[in-house]
Amino acid sequence: MMMGIDHIGVAVRDLNGQIALYRDRLGLAFEGIEEVPAQKVRVAFFRAGETRIELLESTAPDGPIARHIDRRGEGLHHVAYRVADIRAAMAEAVAQGLQLIDQEPRPGAHGTLVCFLHPRSTGGVLTELVQHTA
Repeated sequence: MMMGIDHIGVAVRDLNGQIALYRDRLGLAFEGIEEVPAQKVRVAFFRAGETRIELLESTAPDGPIARHIDRRGEGLHHVAYRVADIRAAMAEAVAQGLQLIDQEPRPGAHGTLVCFLHPRSTGGVLTELVQHTA
């Protein structure tokens, strides 16, 4: 079902400040910023070998990232796995007894389709499935 880790999501309060950390101090290749209005978030991507690091900053006080930071603080938010066919991966997840947060794929950054699996069914880790469409 999963082809490998697509990216690791990190919730941050100050995207610009964290960009400097990841780019200048950690030396990761900065790939740019994108806003995903449907998820009330701005994201910055960095390349770390074959994997990306995704920094997530809320664009609204009621956004999911703002709520996450209010409850848990900044830090690891999710692990995202690349899949070839998101609908098939979602069906397989349900067949394996995993709980979907999203009943339908939704738009993600870089023109992807994404779906989240509830941490209650994945050992406490918010898990994202990602299908690249381009």
